[in-house]
Amino acid sequence: MKILFIGDIVGQPGRLAVKALLPKLREQHQLDFVIANGENSAGGNGITVRTADEIFGAGVDAITSGDHLWDQKEVMELLAKEKRFIRPINYPPGTPGQGSGVYELRGQKSEVRVAVINAQGRTFMPALENPFLLVPPEVERLQQLTRIIFVDFHAEATSEKIAFARMLDGKVSAVIGTHTHVQTADEQIFPGGTAYLSDAGFTGPHEGVLGREIEPVIKRFVTNMPQRFEVATGRILLHGAVVEIDEQTGRARGIWRVSEKLP
Repeated sequence: MKILFIGDIVGQPGRLAVKALLPKLREQHQLDFVIANGENSAGGNGITVRTADEIFGAGVDAITSGDHLWDQKEVMELLAKEKRFIRPINYPPGTPGQGSGVYELRGQKSEVRVAVINAQGRTFMPALENPFLLVPPEVERLQQLTRIIFVDFHAEATSEKIAFARMLDGKVSAVIGTHTHVQTADEQIFPGGTAYLSDAGFTGPHEGVLGREIEPVIKRFVTNMPQRFEVATGRILLHGAVVEIDEQTGRARGIWRVSEKLP
């Protein structure tokens, strides 16, 4: 089976790219399941019910998030009601929402399930519980339900991402990094069969600074004064990765980066 992971969707341009390009990618790669990080989908900050519905309507099966989870107050409704929306698992007990989910494949007669975990790093990030301690027990629980486990690790430091993925090698199907918005060229399959990519990149306007208009970002660096970072508009790309997984073993067979330009 093949799973597409879509890197951080930024604002309306990113949502447009998913809507326009996902049907082609689904056919081209014969995709069975699609995951997208949507934490920046609402105006570049956070996610709302409307933007989540738009992403699901475009063909995405599960949405992950990250440190911008709380930027929109409407997220509380998503956390309460939408089982396809996942927040980082390493929030304290009692936090609304879920840190993982198990999903049936679309149109499959056999009972094939995909488990998705969202975790957030701690280096140069807001303080959360230790994902190195919290995720392994969750992996063990999910292994009782399915061999196919996909992890979005939302983190800043590459060393933390690699160490986290190495710890899970042979226990999950894939660990894909998000958050930095720069697609890396280190896709690989670890010895235990876990596919890895340090960062999937981002889906949205690349004629800018990580999806934002150029001049305000430069002005912030020059003056150290607060600026309003509007979402850019030019050169819209869909970034991500396709992972092929053996349904019987849960081991990855291949991983390919995706970079598609919106015409």
